[in-house]
Amino acid sequence: QVQLVESGGGLVQAGGSLRLSCTALGRIFKINFMGWYRQAPGKQRDMVARITASGNSNYEDSVKGRFTISRDIAKNTVYLQMNRMKPEDTAVYYCNVNSYDFTTGSVSYWGEGTQVTVSS
Repeated sequence: QVQLVESGGGLVQAGGSLRLSCTALGRIFKINFMGWYRQAPGKQRDMVARITASGNSNYEDSVKGRFTISRDIAKNTVYLQMNRMKPEDTAVYYCNVNSYDFTTGSVSYWGEGTQVTVSS
């Protein structure tokens, strides 16, 4: 059984910074990619940033230049550094890990979510 443990959410003023962390605990054979999604009230869950095991990353347009995703494969941990934050970044942020599965080819795991609130 794989569990994703998230940390780092909280309240920050506009222009401030937060760093989210997510560690995958349990037996994972091979991670394909790790990422962060967010969901604001009344909206769908959207991808914020994603990074492959080889280090290739992509970002949602509104966070480019402000957010940076990184990973430590040895620790099965992904980070999201959020700078110059805006009130519209307010959401519940979810960690996602996609890994190889012998039966289905791939499996996706989700964290429970961490609240990020940016005050104006």
